Amino acid sequence: MLRFVTASLFLAAATAAAQAHFVFVIPDAKDAGKALVVFSDDLGVDDAVTMEKISGLKLQVRDAGGKATDAKLEVGKHSIAVAVPGTEPRVVFGSVNYGVMQKGDAKPYLLAYHPKAVVGEIPADGGKVGGATPELVPVAADGKVKFLFLVGGKPTADAEVTVFLPDGKKEKVKTDSQGLTKEFAGAGRYGAWTRTTEAKAGEHGGKKYEEVRHYATLVVDVSSK
Repeated sequence: MLRFVTASLFLAAATAAAQAHFVFVIPDAKDAGKALVVFSDDLGVDDAVTMEKISGLKLQVRDAGGKATDAKLEVGKHSIAVAVPGTEPRVVFGSVNYGVMQKGDAKPYLLAYHPKAVVGEIPADGGKVGGATPELVPVAADGKVKFLFLVGGKPTADAEVTVFLPDGKKEKVKTDSQGLTKEFAGAGRYGAWTRTTEAKAGEHGGKKYEEVRHYATLVVDVSSK
């Protein structure tokens, strides 16, 4: 019985840890040709977390001309180095399935992360990727920024978005009827994440699931202009 309880507690702790952490692509502040993928609850490397569960991450880099190429990744113990070729502005984006999770008697679900980062100035379209993958898009002007949440290319209302502010603080907000968060003032690096659930059953890694929980993340630098 003790072994069973211990195993259950371990599984619950692992589940909680996975849900408290998100996959972020962090542009290098000094070298625009590099970025770092972290699995963390903020925009820094978490040395207590390894990359094993997200080592299947696939990323692409879209340059200013609209050309998308597969990104070269170097998986380390606590982060993943990313080469970011091409001309600015560039958008780095991709997806990874973390695994099938379940809490108690709740529905088993597939946990999927969809990280994105804008490298350099924000393009006119905000770095919109398009397609079925959920994404956050920055809408910036005059040193201010809002975040647009798209699911299947359509604005999504009443979604809770956690925003990491340039001063190190974070704030939870909801999107309006147009899929936009409130406006944030101040130049600097922003991070954001949000979630949507898809009623879709399937199997992953030999485990069945009844829905997919998608987590979209974004990292972007907002200028004062």
